[in-house]
Amino acid sequence: MKKLLLSFIISHLAFSPVGAQEPWSLERCIDYAVSHNITIEQYKLRTEKQTIQLQTSKASRLPDLNASVGENFSFGRGLTADNTYTNKNTSSTNFSVGTSVPIFTGFQIPNQIKLNQLNLEAATQDLEKAKNDIRTQVAQEYVQTLYNMEILDVARRQVTIDSAQVARLQALMDAGRASQAEVSQQKATLAQSRLTVTQAENNLRLALLNLSQLLELDSPEGFSIERPAVPLSCDSVAAKETAPDAIFATALTSRPEIAADQLRLRAADHSIKIAQAGLYPTLSFSAGLGTNYYSTSGFKSDGFGTQLKNNFSQYLGFNLSIPIFNRFQTRNSIRSARLDRVTQQLQFDQTKKALYKEIQQAWYNSIAAAEKLRSSDEARRASQDAFQLVQAKYEQGKTTITEFNEAKNNYLKTESDLTQARFEHLYQQTLLQFYRGEPLRF
Repeated sequence: MKKLLLSFIISHLAFSPVGAQEPWSLERCIDYAVSHNITIEQYKLRTEKQTIQLQTSKASRLPDLNASVGENFSFGRGLTADNTYTNKNTSSTNFSVGTSVPIFTGFQIPNQIKLNQLNLEAATQDLEKAKNDIRTQVAQEYVQTLYNMEILDVARRQVTIDSAQVARLQALMDAGRASQAEVSQQKATLAQSRLTVTQAENNLRLALLNLSQLLELDSPEGFSIERPAVPLSCDSVAAKETAPDAIFATALTSRPEIAADQLRLRAADHSIKIAQAGLYPTLSFSAGLGTNYYSTSGFKSDGFGTQLKNNFSQYLGFNLSIPIFNRFQTRNSIRSARLDRVTQQLQFDQTKKALYKEIQQAWYNSIAAAEKLRSSDEARRASQDAFQLVQAKYEQGKTTITEFNEAKNNYLKTESDLTQARFEHLYQQTLLQFYRGEPLRF
């Protein structure tokens, strides 16, 4: 009986959630969440919009082309085809095609192109930041689900132990060596253990539901996750570093939120140059073709085709615009752009500080988790030895069922504490590695 009980305690009972669907790995969950998350799709649309804006700014270098057709009617005194005025009704039809090409715009166009290009790169980094946020959320929910699975195993082992004890006491009572009170007490303990199993099953279902909702699955039915082998190792990634500075230095070169703010800071410099373009003169070239047809009541006019041919004209022109005074609009635009640059610098500094705080917190959490895991393992070993001693005494009739249950509960509690410490340590280690640019995997 003693060997049977110990085998129940040490062995892990396999658990599979509802349905027979193939369990999902962490990598599969992350890939699916990234592909189906609505927030990420919104960031993709923003990136596409920035792409269109970049294409628009590049196209501003090209010449434009416009055509126009006009029909005018004049009543009373008006201009005739002979370029004289008379009190007659006149009509005219105008056709024209024109183009213009910007030659010099105070460097506004190249700076606008560079600005939109940097904004596109920043939007791409924002998209990657959104993906990273989803990845960490999925990893956190995945670890929580694994923890609930382990807790359910512990609760089921407790039911197994209590069931064996009920059967043992029932046999002893039948042999006249145990009382009905002892059997009833153990049955009550078994009922409480079964309630604990029910609560653990509900917690696991809720954890699977939360994870499936994060993955944007239609239903959690049939959804389950893989249970990776988590070694009982108290080594800490944080303990290998003298300070969080080493991880932070790596994160500065790999984290997308840092890259996005750096790009926006460079874009702010080009925004200043765009505002300063208002101080420069602008030069453009224009060309066009045109013709018209005149008709005056009471006068004979040439035919429509003849007039279009005779009135055909072409023109070429250059236009130089020199800014002199525009009510301080240019000056204020430059000042505003410089303030925006200072604001972006402060945002960049804030992002770096927030990242350092996150790494610092994860670093200390990792050290604490390693210490907690080591202590929990020692407590579990000690409580296991104590339980084995109490169990041996109980089977020899040298202790009571109450003392046996107390030792058993203490042992199973340390099992639960060890499980929690192991998965907390796993998550903190994985998070630190993620800050160092490594993928999220167990």
